[in-house]
Amino acid sequence: MIKKLVLGLFLISQVSLYAQDYKFGKVSKEELQEEFYPLDSTADAAYLYKNRKTYYDYNNNSGFEVVNEVHVRLKLYTKEGFDFATFKLPYVRPESGKSEKVSSIKAVTYNLNEKGKIEEDKVSNKYIFDETVSKFRHVKRITFPNLKEGSVIELKYTMSSPYTDFVDDLQFQYGIPVKKLAIEVETPEWLIFAKKNKGYYLISPEETFRNGSITIRNKVRNTSTYIDERGGASGKTTTTSYENNRQDLAYNISKYEAENIPALKNNEPYVGSAYAYRGGVKYELVGTKFPNTAPKNFSKSWDNVTKQIYKSSAFGKELEKTNYYKKDIDALIANSNVNLEKLALLFQYVKANMKWNGYTNKYTNDGVRKAYQDKTGNSAEINLMLTSMLRYAGLNANPVLVSTKGNGVPLFPTIKGFDYVVTGVKLADNSMILLDATEPFSMPNILPARALNWNGRLVTKTGESSWINLNSSKHAEEENMIMVKISDDLEVSGFTRTIYDNFEAQRFRKRYNHIKDEDLIEKFEENNNLEVDDFKLVNQDNLAKPVIRNVKFTSEDLLETIGNKLYIEPSLFLTKRTNPFKLDERKYPVDFTSAFKETNKVTIQVPKGYAIESVPEQLAIALPDNLGFFKYQIINGGNKVKLVSLLQINSAMVPPQYYTALKEFYAKLVQKETEKIVLIKS
Repeated sequence: MIKKLVLGLFLISQVSLYAQDYKFGKVSKEELQEEFYPLDSTADAAYLYKNRKTYYDYNNNSGFEVVNEVHVRLKLYTKEGFDFATFKLPYVRPESGKSEKVSSIKAVTYNLNEKGKIEEDKVSNKYIFDETVSKFRHVKRITFPNLKEGSVIELKYTMSSPYTDFVDDLQFQYGIPVKKLAIEVETPEWLIFAKKNKGYYLISPEETFRNGSITIRNKVRNTSTYIDERGGASGKTTTTSYENNRQDLAYNISKYEAENIPALKNNEPYVGSAYAYRGGVKYELVGTKFPNTAPKNFSKSWDNVTKQIYKSSAFGKELEKTNYYKKDIDALIANSNVNLEKLALLFQYVKANMKWNGYTNKYTNDGVRKAYQDKTGNSAEINLMLTSMLRYAGLNANPVLVSTKGNGVPLFPTIKGFDYVVTGVKLADNSMILLDATEPFSMPNILPARALNWNGRLVTKTGESSWINLNSSKHAEEENMIMVKISDDLEVSGFTRTIYDNFEAQRFRKRYNHIKDEDLIEKFEENNNLEVDDFKLVNQDNLAKPVIRNVKFTSEDLLETIGNKLYIEPSLFLTKRTNPFKLDERKYPVDFTSAFKETNKVTIQVPKGYAIESVPEQLAIALPDNLGFFKYQIINGGNKVKLVSLLQINSAMVPPQYYTALKEFYAKLVQKETEKIVLIKS
């Protein structure tokens, strides 16, 4: 125990022993010589220093602007860590109007040469790229030269924004560790922000304030009347002057500092989006208190938020446009009088004629009219178009605002809480059908994985809104049936049929429909250690039916011979041999994407000359609060052994308080599935 304590203290001391000079360019030899991160030897890279200072600057030409000064020092331990050495800085730059600006970029790669001296490679303009994301957004992409295992890179830049209502989210935690974090946010007392914690790593800020002032330059015009005594004429003269007024102003300061912040990696199973669970703080403007002006309270309800979104010209106005598709849709639904038939026709029409460009947004970019013309668009353009067409056809269709998994779960009413939109159609029986036409394989009420993030906000024409569940009421289903026989020379041959239904069918099609059968066969053989004799997929393109995979196979590796006994796992190549849950504790949910059922039915023909000596006992276990269960039963039929097992998880998301129970549940499942049938030579 004492040795472990001493070792722990030694490692911590090594983390803080050097890198105390955080000035740009003051990289030490010790930092370059470090071969691994002392507190996490699996880390491919680590932030030695993450610093950000956010403050409000005032000038008389443009008023206030938000300034972010950022300084990053990053250590690269492995080649895999090189991925962290590309920085993408998104910023707003519309075709007209106010723009954000990235400036004062300084970037350097540091290495040790053969003589042990530090060499610097400064990042020139050829390593800095400006990329257009949309007509509103650009990205400044910065890459670094001469990267090696052991390199340290350093970046410093300033981001200034005229959008003073917004303070960029603070991020404490990343996919790699952080040795030293220092963030300071300074906001004028005139702007009142609410601060909401995000994720599971929290830092308590040090709250202070400072007194300051700004000088406001006012334009003053004076008009005077004059009389010309000689001619009796009169007139007015206007002169313009400027006066400077000093305005006292206090600033609220929040300082967040921490050392040795652990990584929250994206390689844990069933995470969904690690970003959503990484520690940070979100700032939201909730009011203003300007001098000589009545205070304003922006405390928002979700209805306020959705009404504001709906009023946008890039949202609600787009739903009103119909002329661009009217002729095509009139012809499409001319012979249909049934709403469900119209829904199916329009949904398939948009999926077939529109291609998603990969961008998620709740607002349109180029607009629905141009998207329809170009046959491509972002998520809003495609799904708002679908909503509009359904309304035009007489259905009660409305947009449903969604926060994708990458955006996290909205914690409080905010426009930034939504970054995606799908379509909701209310039928005569008050049931709801959800549609997303961005995915060619999506089906009614089975949304793509990115959109399955708790609840969405359905918005009516009046801007009124309500929460609706985004998850399908149907379990994703995978049903496996296997029949095998064992020959005299102990080769296993058999047939397997797998049926994928609901979300599982969508996932299968998205993952494999673009792959040739030969490649699918090769993948199936590699994954299951067998030889495929015949392979067939059914309903691969018929979205109304489940996908069926039929395979004939042979294998010499599905059983083990010891003496006069044969040992075989009842689930054969379906056996789960490892528990996916390794952590002792997990502070964020387990995200299965969808509730699911997995059924296995296996029949094993006992070879001639052998008898059944033993089979695994049956098992039935359950998770608390009806979260799921596992049933496992083997029937001894003399010359046949039959297995029936069912794993059912009833919730797409399992909260962290159930993690221990879930881990133990899977441990028992793995233990049972790896038990073997024993056949003895008679």
